[in-house]
Amino acid sequence: MSTRRTREFFARGAPTHAPSRAGIVAAIVRKDLTTFGRDRLWMILTPLALFMFIGIYWLMPPRVDETLVVGVHPPAMAAALKIAMGVAEGDPALTVVAFEDVEAMAAAVADADAVPEGVERPLVGISLPLDLLLRARLGQRATATVYVGTNLPEEVRSAMATAVREVAATAAGAPLPVDWTADDVIVLGTDRAGDQIAARERMRPLMAFVVLLTESLALASLVSVEVTQRTASALLASPARTVDVLLAKGLVGTLLAFSQGLILLLATRAFGPTWPVLLVAVLLGAMMMAGIGMLTGAAGHDFIGTLFYGMGFLLVLMVPAIGELFPGSAAAWVQVIPSYGLVEAMVGSSVYGLGFADLAMPLLAAAGWVVVVFMLGWWALGRKLVQT
Repeated sequence: MSTRRTREFFARGAPTHAPSRAGIVAAIVRKDLTTFGRDRLWMILTPLALFMFIGIYWLMPPRVDETLVVGVHPPAMAAALKIAMGVAEGDPALTVVAFEDVEAMAAAVADADAVPEGVERPLVGISLPLDLLLRARLGQRATATVYVGTNLPEEVRSAMATAVREVAATAAGAPLPVDWTADDVIVLGTDRAGDQIAARERMRPLMAFVVLLTESLALASLVSVEVTQRTASALLASPARTVDVLLAKGLVGTLLAFSQGLILLLATRAFGPTWPVLLVAVLLGAMMMAGIGMLTGAAGHDFIGTLFYGMGFLLVLMVPAIGELFPGSAAAWVQVIPSYGLVEAMVGSSVYGLGFADLAMPLLAAAGWVVVVFMLGWWALGRKLVQT
């Protein structure tokens, strides 16, 4: 400062107004974001995780193939098989491929390279005797063979064996012991037959949570370094109060997690007609991750300790997201996990198009857990700041 400006400064006197609380919090937020930007580890890991998950999402199949391809030998028995299984002509649920040679059919089931050109690969092969109809009419026993691959589910194998028996019963003119129609089958919940959710859509909440949790680890690392190097204590020697530091850390953690989660969901086209619900869920998740970041950052004494605590939270919170990969109701203990409501809201809004009315309970449960986790993070970090 020049001599003239120094004289003018002392002539005016020192400023008497105290800095505003918002200005102090904003200054700490800017400092934390600058520190985060200078951390090479997280500046490499964060974009790498985003690119990796976005790439995995777009490389996964966009739809579920619900067509079952069955090879039949001899070709004359193909129509009888479709009639026995109750599949109408042209129905995409079942494709029957006729084979003149049983060895060629078995080879096609076992190896994709052995499938003839222009023919779909059968997942199952059924070899029926030529005189099956005659034997069935005469009441004589006949032997049929079912060829299946090593990766075919057991329920499909049983269904194919049952279909062969029904072919024989139909040929013999023997009625089934139970009469039923399609109206007798009651689907509990939403019937997804013909409209199955692709695996990548079910993977989306898992990817989003890994990205959110990555940012919680980044905040935990930042907090741990500041506590260890007593940078946070130096802040308290300034006009900043403990509540200012805590509020700034919460804002930084929420901003980092929310921005990364938002980028992932935008890149995977997760926002549909009910995008406000998804946006609220992501915001709640970001706030929860900020609380976890403060909690683990205050608990860890170094980078390894912080990473250990963070991975413990990551494994627990990912359980509901992993559960979305498998259809069915979640166990009672899974529904108690704090991230369960967030996952339900994210999946319901982005995949099934559910609104606030349908997802009110999961969102309220998630909001309650956010308050609990955030307060725990504030308490742990505030206690650490007082001790240092």
